[in-house]
Amino acid sequence: MVDQLIVIVGITFLVMISPGPDMVIVMRNTLWGGRGAGLQTSLGVLTGNLVHITYCVLGIGWLISKSILAFTLLKYAGAAYLIYLGIMSFRAGTTGLEARADAGLRRSNPWYVQGLVNNVLNPKGTFFYLGVFTMVITPETPASTTVILILSSILVSAAFWLFFVYTLDHPAIRQFIERSQQLVNRVFGTVLIFLGVRVAAMER
Repeated sequence: MVDQLIVIVGITFLVMISPGPDMVIVMRNTLWGGRGAGLQTSLGVLTGNLVHITYCVLGIGWLISKSILAFTLLKYAGAAYLIYLGIMSFRAGTTGLEARADAGLRRSNPWYVQGLVNNVLNPKGTFFYLGVFTMVITPETPASTTVILILSSILVSAAFWLFFVYTLDHPAIRQFIERSQQLVNRVFGTVLIFLGVRVAAMER
């Protein structure tokens, strides 16, 4: 089990530090709504990971990876959502961080839902967990070992998001962002739309 654990922890860490839609949305929401927004978004992402893990373990992930229709629907839904978030970033203009945080609260705290939807609709999640579990989990792997491997992957992800959010919420970083609101909004908008287009063009 030690070898399996090392593989799971190592691959999960490498994936976490690689920029992608989850990192962008957590970064955006942390800068917009503060530490609480970032942590809620991260929790949504982690919940999405559990969704991917569950259906991959049950074998549904394999079916999705083999079905052109299912893959296409998931891909375009995820792409459309990323592009939508990018457009919303552009529309934010020069609105202050605190004002955007208050607006988010009035909309019943969308941070968690954004993290969850963004992660679940990302087809890369399916292929990542399907690939990892196919490599380290076999039919002969005891249930207890499977649970430990899954929890290890989630704990690595959770630790990364905590470090990431707390770093972004540092006063010096927030002050810098506050002074560059319009540029930051345009950067996030451009990156999110780019990621949406990239997801739409992704091949299986």
